[in-house]
Amino acid sequence: MTTTAETLAAIRAADGLEDYLDAIEERLARTVASHPGLVAAVGNEALAAGGKRLRPVLVFLSTPPGEEPSIAAGVAVELVHMATLVHDDLIDRAHFRRGKAAAWSVYGADAARATGDYLFARAFAELTATGDAEAVQILADATLALARGEALQRTQTHDPSTPVAAYIERCELKTGKLFEAACRLGGGSGDYGLALGVAFQIADDVLDCSGSTIETGKIAGTDLRDGTPTLPLLLAAQQDDAVREALAGGPLEGALVRVAATGALERSREVALDYARRARACLNGELHRNELEALTHAVVDRER
Repeated sequence: MTTTAETLAAIRAADGLEDYLDAIEERLARTVASHPGLVAAVGNEALAAGGKRLRPVLVFLSTPPGEEPSIAAGVAVELVHMATLVHDDLIDRAHFRRGKAAAWSVYGADAARATGDYLFARAFAELTATGDAEAVQILADATLALARGEALQRTQTHDPSTPVAAYIERCELKTGKLFEAACRLGGGSGDYGLALGVAFQIADDVLDCSGSTIETGKIAGTDLRDGTPTLPLLLAAQQDDAVREALAGGPLEGALVRVAATGALERSREVALDYARRARACLNGELHRNELEALTHAVVDRER
Protein backbone atom coordinates (compact mmCIF):
# COMPACT_ATOMS: atom_id res chain seq x y z
CA MET A 1 0.00 0.00 0.00
CA THR A 2 1.37 3.41 -1.00
CA THR A 3 1.91 5.80 1.91
CA THR A 4 0.95 9.48 1.88
CA ALA A 5 4.64 10.43 1.87
CA GLU A 6 5.24 8.22 -1.17
CA THR A 7 2.24 9.73 -2.96
CA LEU A 8 3.44 13.27 -2.28
CA ALA A 9 6.97 12.33 -3.39
CA ALA A 10 5.54 10.99 -6.65
CA ILE A 11 3.58 14.20 -7.18
CA ARG A 12 6.67 16.32 -6.54
CA ALA A 13 8.50 14.26 -9.16
CA ALA A 14 6.40 15.92 -11.87
CA ASP A 15 8.71 17.41 -14.47
CA GLY A 16 9.73 20.92 -13.42
CA LEU A 17 7.91 20.97 -10.07
CA GLU A 18 11.00 20.77 -7.83
CA ASP A 19 12.65 23.64 -9.71
CA TYR A 20 9.44 25.63 -9.41
CA LEU A 21 9.23 25.02 -5.64
CA ASP A 22 12.91 25.95 -5.24
CA ALA A 23 12.14 29.23 -6.99
CA ILE A 24 9.12 29.71 -4.73
CA GLU A 25 11.24 29.23 -1.59
CA GLU A 26 13.85 31.69 -2.83
CA ARG A 27 11.23 34.32 -3.69
CA LEU A 28 9.39 33.77 -0.40
CA ALA A 29 12.58 34.36 1.57
CA ARG A 30 13.40 37.49 -0.42
CA THR A 31 9.86 38.86 -0.18
CA VAL A 32 9.52 38.31 3.57
CA ALA A 33 12.91 39.95 4.18
CA SER A 34 12.20 42.92 1.91
CA HIS A 35 11.43 45.32 4.79
CA PRO A 36 13.88 44.53 7.61
CA GLY A 37 12.55 44.81 11.14
CA LEU A 38 10.52 42.90 13.68
CA VAL A 39 7.71 41.87 11.34
CA ALA A 40 10.21 40.55 8.79
CA ALA A 41 11.98 38.60 11.53
CA VAL A 42 8.74 37.07 12.80
CA GLY A 43 7.65 36.41 9.23
CA ASN A 44 10.90 34.62 8.54
CA GLU A 45 10.24 32.32 11.50
CA ALA A 46 6.81 31.52 10.07
CA LEU A 47 8.49 30.78 6.75
CA ALA A 48 11.13 28.60 8.40
CA ALA A 49 8.39 26.50 10.04
CA GLY A 50 7.91 25.00 6.59
CA GLY A 51 4.75 23.35 5.37
CA LYS A 52 3.57 21.27 2.45
CA ARG A 53 3.42 24.24 0.03
CA LEU A 54 0.23 22.68 -1.34
CA ARG A 55 -1.09 25.95 -2.70
CA PRO A 56 1.96 26.71 -4.88
CA VAL A 57 1.88 23.04 -5.98
CA LEU A 58 -1.72 23.60 -7.11
CA VAL A 59 -0.69 26.69 -9.09
CA PHE A 60 1.97 24.60 -10.87
CA LEU A 61 -0.22 21.54 -11.52
CA SER A 62 -3.11 23.69 -12.78
CA THR A 63 -1.03 25.54 -15.37
CA PRO A 64 -2.12 24.61 -18.95
CA PRO A 65 0.29 23.01 -21.42
CA GLY A 66 2.72 25.42 -23.03
CA GLU A 67 2.45 28.04 -20.28
CA GLU A 68 4.97 28.86 -17.55
CA PRO A 69 3.66 28.40 -14.01
CA SER A 70 3.50 31.77 -12.26
CA ILE A 71 6.02 32.10 -9.45
CA ALA A 72 4.36 35.33 -8.31
CA ALA A 73 1.01 33.53 -7.96
CA GLY A 74 2.57 30.63 -6.04
CA VAL A 75 4.33 33.03 -3.67
CA ALA A 76 1.20 35.15 -3.20
CA VAL A 77 -1.10 32.26 -2.24
CA GLU A 78 1.50 30.85 0.16
CA LEU A 79 2.00 34.26 1.82
CA VAL A 80 -1.75 34.61 2.33
CA HIS A 81 -1.81 31.12 3.85
CA MET A 82 1.08 32.00 6.17
CA ALA A 83 -0.65 35.23 7.20
CA THR A 84 -3.83 33.36 8.13
CA LEU A 85 -1.87 30.90 10.26
CA VAL A 86 -0.20 33.71 12.21
CA HIS A 87 -3.54 35.46 12.75
CA ASP A 88 -5.43 32.24 13.54
CA ASP A 89 -2.92 31.30 16.25
CA LEU A 90 -3.34 34.74 17.77
CA ILE A 91 -7.15 34.63 17.68
CA ASP A 92 -7.27 31.08 19.05
CA ARG A 93 -4.42 31.68 21.51
CA ALA A 94 -2.77 28.52 20.15
CA HIS A 95 0.68 28.20 21.68
CA PHE A 96 2.15 25.90 19.05
CA ARG A 97 2.24 25.67 15.26
CA ARG A 98 3.84 22.63 13.57
CA GLY A 99 5.47 21.70 16.87
CA LYS A 100 7.05 25.15 17.39
CA ALA A 101 5.99 28.07 19.55
CA ALA A 102 3.41 30.28 17.81
CA ALA A 103 4.56 33.79 16.90
CA TRP A 104 2.25 35.60 19.30
CA SER A 105 3.37 33.48 22.27
CA VAL A 106 7.00 34.46 21.64
CA TYR A 107 6.77 38.04 20.35
CA GLY A 108 3.41 39.17 21.69
CA ALA A 109 -0.01 39.78 20.19
CA ASP A 110 0.82 43.13 18.58
CA ALA A 111 3.86 41.77 16.75
CA ALA A 112 1.92 38.73 15.52
CA ARG A 113 -0.97 40.88 14.31
CA ALA A 114 1.42 43.20 12.47
CA THR A 115 3.29 40.25 10.96
CA GLY A 116 0.10 38.74 9.57
CA ASP A 117 -0.83 42.10 8.06
CA TYR A 118 2.69 42.40 6.61
CA LEU A 119 2.45 38.98 4.95
CA PHE A 120 -0.93 39.87 3.44
CA ALA A 121 0.54 43.10 2.07
CA ARG A 122 3.56 41.32 0.59
CA ALA A 123 1.25 38.78 -1.07
CA PHE A 124 -0.68 41.46 -2.92
CA ALA A 125 2.51 43.33 -3.77
CA GLU A 126 3.77 40.21 -5.53
CA LEU A 127 0.67 39.86 -7.69
CA THR A 128 0.24 43.59 -8.32
CA ALA A 129 3.77 43.70 -9.75
CA THR A 130 2.68 41.33 -12.53
CA GLY A 131 0.08 43.81 -13.78
CA ASP A 132 -2.55 41.07 -13.85
CA ALA A 133 -5.66 42.72 -12.41
CA GLU A 134 -7.72 39.52 -12.70
CA ALA A 135 -5.20 37.61 -10.61
CA VAL A 136 -5.30 40.30 -7.93
CA GLN A 137 -9.11 40.11 -7.91
CA ILE A 138 -9.02 36.31 -7.53
CA LEU A 139 -6.73 36.55 -4.52
CA ALA A 140 -8.72 39.45 -3.05
CA ASP A 141 -11.93 37.41 -3.26
CA ALA A 142 -10.24 34.45 -1.57
CA THR A 143 -8.89 36.67 1.20
CA LEU A 144 -12.35 38.12 1.81
CA ALA A 145 -13.69 34.55 2.03
CA LEU A 146 -11.05 33.74 4.65
CA ALA A 147 -12.20 36.67 6.77
CA ARG A 148 -15.85 35.66 6.39
CA GLY A 149 -14.99 32.10 7.36
CA GLU A 150 -13.20 33.24 10.50
CA ALA A 151 -16.18 35.40 11.46
CA LEU A 152 -18.50 32.46 10.87
CA GLN A 153 -16.36 30.28 13.12
CA ARG A 154 -16.69 32.84 15.91
CA THR A 155 -20.50 32.60 15.71
CA GLN A 156 -20.38 28.78 15.78
CA THR A 157 -17.98 28.43 18.73
CA HIS A 158 -19.32 26.22 21.55
CA ASP A 159 -22.48 25.49 19.56
CA PRO A 160 -23.01 21.73 19.23
CA SER A 161 -26.22 22.44 17.30
CA THR A 162 -24.28 23.95 14.39
CA PRO A 163 -25.75 22.45 11.17
CA VAL A 164 -23.36 20.29 9.16
CA ALA A 165 -24.11 22.50 6.15
CA ALA A 166 -22.87 25.55 8.09
CA TYR A 167 -19.69 23.65 8.98
CA ILE A 168 -19.14 22.80 5.30
CA GLU A 169 -19.66 26.44 4.39
CA ARG A 170 -16.96 27.36 6.90
CA CYS A 171 -14.61 24.79 5.35
CA GLU A 172 -15.23 26.29 1.92
CA LEU A 173 -14.55 29.82 3.14
CA LYS A 174 -11.55 29.15 5.41
CA THR A 175 -9.77 26.51 3.32
CA GLY A 176 -11.48 25.73 0.03
CA LYS A 177 -11.48 29.25 -1.37
CA LEU A 178 -7.68 29.61 -1.20
CA PHE A 179 -7.25 26.20 -2.84
CA GLU A 180 -9.72 27.37 -5.47
CA ALA A 181 -7.76 30.59 -5.97
CA ALA A 182 -4.48 28.68 -6.36
CA CYS A 183 -6.00 26.55 -9.12
CA ARG A 184 -7.56 29.56 -10.87
CA LEU A 185 -4.31 31.52 -10.67
CA GLY A 186 -2.63 28.62 -12.44
CA GLY A 187 -5.35 28.57 -15.07
CA GLY A 188 -7.14 25.40 -13.94
CA SER A 189 -10.42 24.34 -12.36
CA GLY A 190 -11.51 26.33 -9.36
CA ASP A 191 -14.22 23.74 -8.67
CA TYR A 192 -11.51 21.10 -8.26
CA GLY A 193 -9.64 23.31 -5.79
CA LEU A 194 -12.75 24.12 -3.75
CA ALA A 195 -13.70 20.44 -3.35
CA LEU A 196 -10.09 19.47 -2.61
CA GLY A 197 -9.91 22.15 0.09
CA VAL A 198 -13.03 20.88 1.84
CA ALA A 199 -11.67 17.31 1.75
CA PHE A 200 -8.39 18.57 3.19
CA GLN A 201 -10.09 20.45 6.03
CA ILE A 202 -12.36 17.59 7.04
CA ALA A 203 -9.34 15.26 7.12
CA ASP A 204 -7.50 17.82 9.23
CA ASP A 205 -10.41 17.97 11.66
CA VAL A 206 -10.45 14.18 11.94
CA LEU A 207 -6.72 14.23 12.69
CA ASP A 208 -7.33 16.74 15.48
CA CYS A 209 -9.48 14.13 17.18
CA SER A 210 -7.24 11.15 16.49
CA GLY A 211 -3.65 12.15 15.72
CA SER A 212 -0.85 12.32 18.27
CA THR A 213 1.10 15.49 18.99
CA ILE A 214 4.24 13.99 17.42
CA GLU A 215 2.42 13.20 14.17
CA THR A 216 0.43 16.39 13.75
CA GLY A 217 2.63 19.00 15.40
CA LYS A 218 -0.24 20.12 17.60
CA ILE A 219 -1.96 18.82 20.70
CA ALA A 220 -4.83 16.46 19.91
CA GLY A 221 -8.27 17.71 20.87
CA THR A 222 -7.57 21.39 20.25
CA ASP A 223 -10.90 21.88 18.45
CA LEU A 224 -12.85 20.34 21.32
CA ARG A 225 -11.05 22.46 23.92
CA ASP A 226 -11.64 25.60 21.87
CA GLY A 227 -15.27 24.72 21.27
CA THR A 228 -14.80 24.66 17.49
CA PRO A 229 -17.61 22.53 16.02
CA THR A 230 -15.93 20.29 13.43
CA LEU A 231 -17.63 17.46 11.55
CA PRO A 232 -16.48 14.60 13.81
CA LEU A 233 -17.43 16.57 16.92
CA LEU A 234 -20.84 17.52 15.53
CA LEU A 235 -21.63 13.96 14.45
CA ALA A 236 -20.49 12.59 17.82
CA ALA A 237 -22.48 15.25 19.69
CA GLN A 238 -25.64 14.07 17.94
CA GLN A 239 -25.20 10.67 19.61
CA ASP A 240 -23.37 11.34 22.87
CA ASP A 241 -24.55 13.85 25.46
CA ALA A 242 -21.11 13.99 27.11
CA VAL A 243 -19.50 15.06 23.82
CA ARG A 244 -22.29 17.58 23.27
CA GLU A 245 -21.72 19.04 26.72
CA ALA A 246 -17.94 19.17 26.22
CA LEU A 247 -18.32 20.96 22.88
CA ALA A 248 -20.64 23.44 24.55
CA GLY A 249 -17.92 24.28 27.08
CA GLY A 250 -18.50 21.59 29.71
CA PRO A 251 -16.13 18.95 31.14
CA LEU A 252 -13.63 17.58 28.60
CA GLU A 253 -12.40 14.48 30.41
CA GLY A 254 -12.89 11.36 28.32
CA ALA A 255 -14.76 13.23 25.57
CA LEU A 256 -12.28 12.45 22.78
CA VAL A 257 -12.51 8.74 23.53
CA ARG A 258 -16.28 8.99 23.34
CA VAL A 259 -16.03 10.80 19.97
CA ALA A 260 -14.14 7.81 18.58
CA ALA A 261 -16.61 5.37 20.11
CA THR A 262 -19.53 6.89 18.19
CA GLY A 263 -17.94 6.11 14.82
CA ALA A 264 -17.89 9.84 13.98
CA LEU A 265 -14.28 9.70 12.79
CA GLU A 266 -15.03 7.04 10.18
CA ARG A 267 -18.20 8.81 9.03
CA SER A 268 -16.33 12.10 8.74
CA ARG A 269 -13.61 10.44 6.71
CA GLU A 270 -16.28 9.14 4.32
CA VAL A 271 -17.46 12.71 3.78
CA ALA A 272 -13.85 13.77 3.09
CA LEU A 273 -13.52 10.92 0.59
CA ASP A 274 -16.73 12.08 -1.10
CA TYR A 275 -15.32 15.58 -1.55
CA ALA A 276 -12.12 14.05 -2.91
CA ARG A 277 -14.24 12.18 -5.47
CA ARG A 278 -16.00 15.42 -6.35
CA ALA A 279 -12.62 17.04 -6.95
CA ARG A 280 -11.54 14.20 -9.29
CA ALA A 281 -14.82 14.55 -11.21
CA CYS A 282 -13.84 18.14 -12.07
CA LEU A 283 -10.71 17.06 -13.94
CA ASN A 284 -10.84 16.96 -17.72
CA GLY A 285 -7.69 16.65 -19.81
CA GLU A 286 -5.33 18.59 -17.54
CA LEU A 287 -1.60 18.33 -18.27
CA HIS A 288 -0.96 17.03 -14.74
CA ARG A 289 -4.19 15.04 -14.34
CA ASN A 290 -2.44 12.06 -12.72
CA GLU A 291 -0.78 14.26 -10.11
CA LEU A 292 -4.02 16.16 -9.42
CA GLU A 293 -5.86 12.86 -8.98
CA ALA A 294 -3.14 11.57 -6.65
CA LEU A 295 -3.41 14.75 -4.60
CA THR A 296 -7.08 14.04 -3.87
CA HIS A 297 -6.01 10.78 -2.23
CA ALA A 298 -3.04 12.30 -0.42
CA VAL A 299 -5.02 15.05 1.32
CA VAL A 300 -7.41 12.51 2.88
CA ASP A 301 -5.01 9.63 3.60
CA ARG A 302 -2.45 11.53 5.63
CA GLU A 303 -0.98 11.49 9.08
CA ARG A 304 -0.50 15.26 9.51
